[in-house]
Amino acid sequence: MFRKRTLTELDRKLLQEKYPNDYEELIKKVENDYPIQYILGNVDFLNVTIDVNENVLIPRFETEYLVEKVLKKVSSFRQEELNMLDICTGSGCIAIAIAKNTNFKCLGIDISKDALQVAKENSQKNNTTVHFERLDILKEPLIQEFDIIISNPPYISKEEIVDNSVRFEPQIALYAEDNGLFFYTKILEQIKNKPKLIAFEIGETQKEAIFALCRKKFSTANITCEKDLSGKERYIFIEHL
Repeated sequence: MFRKRTLTELDRKLLQEKYPNDYEELIKKVENDYPIQYILGNVDFLNVTIDVNENVLIPRFETEYLVEKVLKKVSSFRQEELNMLDICTGSGCIAIAIAKNTNFKCLGIDISKDALQVAKENSQKNNTTVHFERLDILKEPLIQEFDIIISNPPYISKEEIVDNSVRFEPQIALYAEDNGLFFYTKILEQIKNKPKLIAFEIGETQKEAIFALCRKKFSTANITCEKDLSGKERYIFIEHL
């Protein structure tokens, strides 16, 4: 599910330039599964640069592709001042990339104070006005109604086998109860209105279960599942046209 990043020649060059005195030691660290993104300190995500450390999940290509799909779906109203919510925002990459490409008023929420600090700094560095708040959606209701809701929540089942490198990432951002479905259920329960668009990143084996949850909540909506660049079913979209 979460693939380890292969150490490229460009990676080696960047490490050599940034840490000439520690290069050999860092190469060994990466070869022992430590994420090179944490060493380099940032990743490219669409047209923004996102700083990362061990307090946040490393943005993946799959999530970047989710944002690309969302931007296409909202192309007809991306100039409007709609309210957008990014649930489990982490580094803020989704909300910041959306804010950079639309006029939406973007809010990112997360339970982690340390992650939110990273997100706030990323928003400032990318010259966006995303607002970030600490909120536990399991205990605190969503008071406001939103036009767009996007979430890449924890969705790995605790029984699932994952790449060894994810042990360095915040576990709270990775694993969920109920075979990885727990947060989708809770998020859907919280939504009181019928947003124009709800977008979820999901695990590659979760399509049918999450589709059923969405259909139960929004029986009249247009609900679709789309594939990632590897041809795996990874995105659920709920649209109220």
